[in-house]
Amino acid sequence: MVPYSELVLPILLAAALVFVASSLIHTAIKWHNADYKKLPDEEAVRAAIRKGSPGPGEYLVPHCLEGAEARTPEMQKKFEEGPVGTIWLKAPGPIQLGPFLGKWFVYVLVVSAVVAYLAHAVMPANPPYLFVFRVTGTTAWLAYSWQGPGDSIWKGRPWSATLKYLLDGLIYACLTAGSFAWLWPGRV
Repeated sequence: MVPYSELVLPILLAAALVFVASSLIHTAIKWHNADYKKLPDEEAVRAAIRKGSPGPGEYLVPHCLEGAEARTPEMQKKFEEGPVGTIWLKAPGPIQLGPFLGKWFVYVLVVSAVVAYLAHAVMPANPPYLFVFRVTGTTAWLAYSWQGPGDSIWKGRPWSATLKYLLDGLIYACLTAGSFAWLWPGRV
């Protein structure tokens, strides 16, 4: 088992590569742009939401948390009439990418550190490149991607968007795995 402190370089490299790859995916390739639809009467919807003055958070429409309530005729009518969905609201104000990017980098750094921890715990002495790649890549892919199907199942995210996020995560996982496999201390 290698000392965890010897994994700092692959942790940092993996985080940096994932950060750059995600930036390219979202700013240059932009394959997620088609996933975000515009509401037909956006201004009326915005006005209705502002009128209610909801704070930042996650909202259900129609709001129903109990099975018994969902079976009432009034709630059944709301579900039939629609819309049915989940709405995420942020605090009003200009979009400033700096804080988002900073939090994203911290997140990818934490994912890389957790990948290192798991690999450190299960890796035999002098592991081959492919073994390191498989363990770290699988762990990273689980971390980056696999909430997506749950969001499609429970929250209604289109499966086409989820498949793209699974592909994003696979790219991030391969970059993470390559970083660890290349820089793993004592690797044969």
